[in-house]
Order: sequence, then C-alpha cells, then structure tokens
Amino acid sequence: MTRSQEMMNRLQPFQRRSAIYKAIFDAEAGQFDNRDAAIEDLHRQLSIDTATWALAIYEYELGIVSDKNKPLSERRSVIKSKMRGTGKVDAALIKLVADSYANGDVEVTFDGNIRIRFTSVLGVPPNLPDLIAAIDDIKPAHLAVLYVYKYLLINQVHKVMTINQIQETKLNKFSPFREVL
Repeated sequence: MTRSQEMMNRLQPFQRRSAIYKAIFDAEAGQFDNRDAAIEDLHRQLSIDTATWALAIYEYELGIVSDKNKPLSERRSVIKSKMRGTGKVDAALIKLVADSYANGDVEVTFDGNIRIRFTSVLGVPPNLPDLIAAIDDIKPAHLAVLYVYKYLLINQVHKVMTINQIQETKLNKFSPFREVL
C-alpha cells in the first residue's frame, strides 16, 4: 500500500472519494518519500563504511587531501587509518592502521626496523601508496619500514592447481625471482 493510500484510508469514507484529497495526498506522499530518502542517505553518511558524499567532509576534518579519482573503498581506508593512527606508536597501532588498508591480515614486527608482512593478500595491495603515507605519518622518523608481500610459490602450484587455474591466475600473484622487501 502506498503512502497516499495509507493517508486516504485515515479519512472518513465519504472523504475517500474526493479527488481533491487524493491530489493533495499524492503530492504530500512524494514529499514524505523524498524526506525519508534524504534522512536515510544522511544516516549512511554518518558511517565511514557507507558514506559517499560525506567522505570529503571527513577528509577535510582530518587534513587529508581529497582525491575524487580514487575508489571509495581506498578513500575510506585513508580516513579510517587517520582516525586510528593516534596514540603511542607500537606494533599494535601500526597493525591497526595497516589492517584498514590491506584488505586482509598483516603481521607487524620490530627488529630494528618495522616489518609489515601481508599474510592474506597475494601480491602488492592495491592502495599501497596510501598505506605507506599513513605509516610514514605515525612512525618514528628513525625507523625504516619494510613491506613483505605474499606470493604463490612453486610448491603451492605444482600438483595442486590445474593448468586452467594457473592460466587464470594473474602473474603478480606468483613469486618473483628475488625477495621483495
């Protein structure tokens, strides 16, 4: 039942036959629907995970340069990272920031350097430049950051994947001939 019909049903039976009431309620129903859609859209903007046009506001408030050419998911990652990236810099904070970019899990270790190992993403993550910038913003200046990527190895492919599966897998998912840090 439409909103206009709901309003008409609240009238007295003799009023329900009125073309004037019907025209008024049809016009008001459209306005109510527009208002409800605007309120629903505003609610979506309050969460970074569902925001669209409000991402520019979040970016402005956090001092992030907006790049409208980036996918929304990457812009959301930058915002989340900036919001999370405050406090004492330790492995937990760096992991929290890196997890917002990696689309998967990362391991963070300190061994004189900060080592970020991508454990559930094959190859280089799509928004690595944003992650590098976010980590550079929060890390101590005297520590270097090493990024370790996960690739498919021969023993993970040989007698495990079919020829068709191998051919459908992008080359950047396979291990390069040298260690990448």
